[in-house]
Amino acid sequence: MTETAVNYKVGSEKLIKVMDGASAHLCGLLEKQGRPEGALRIAVIGGGCSGLQYKMDLVDGPRDRDILVESNAVKVVIDPKSALFVSGSELDYSDDLQQGGFKVSNPNAVVTCSCGESFAA
Repeated sequence: MTETAVNYKVGSEKLIKVMDGASAHLCGLLEKQGRPEGALRIAVIGGGCSGLQYKMDLVDGPRDRDILVESNAVKVVIDPKSALFVSGSELDYSDDLQQGGFKVSNPNAVVTCSCGESFAA
């Protein structure tokens, strides 16, 4: 079985920047899953109370047409359509009991909801 090369682009932290808290948490999660070379996939999908929401998954690496950003020792992959919505964002992590988890600070979000997981652009 021959492997075909994955055709992806390399982006910069101008697309998305991973902050220290998110980097440490992601590195730990990838290590636990036995794939330290893995990546975080961020996608923007329809839904949520403001119209758009983030979907995040741990993946082995980029797929065709993805944009790969390496930031703070973490690989992030984003499809081109989602990249339009997240450009300039920062990803952080909080272990706060009520508002904990991964948080995207997105300068493109015109409206955000109180849950912090949904936005409108």
